[in-house]
Amino acid sequence: MAENINDITVNYEEDGEVVVEELEKVILTRGAWTSILFRYRERERQSGAMGAPKATLRRYQKYQGVFKKRDAINLSADAARSLIGTLQQWLDNGLLGKQSEDEGE
Repeated sequence: MAENINDITVNYEEDGEVVVEELEKVILTRGAWTSILFRYRERERQSGAMGAPKATLRRYQKYQGVFKKRDAINLSADAARSLIGTLQQWLDNGLLGKQSEDEGE
């Protein structure tokens, strides 16, 4: 478990062999509750080769000085495209961010 946000990783080894390799991470929110988007790949059991890159969104809570994973969403390529498209549409239509006058009433 990590005490510092920058030390949080999805890297994982079993018997000295890398099973999950973190390729990239983006810290989306900081604080007692932290959200991090990871790009990673896993070793395939059959071939032993590293598989195609995947994405996971994880939430961590800082409790008693260390960050503990509380939730994870693994995103397929199709789910990621849908998420991107929906968020872009909401942003383009002004549905995220500043509250509109209609929503404030």
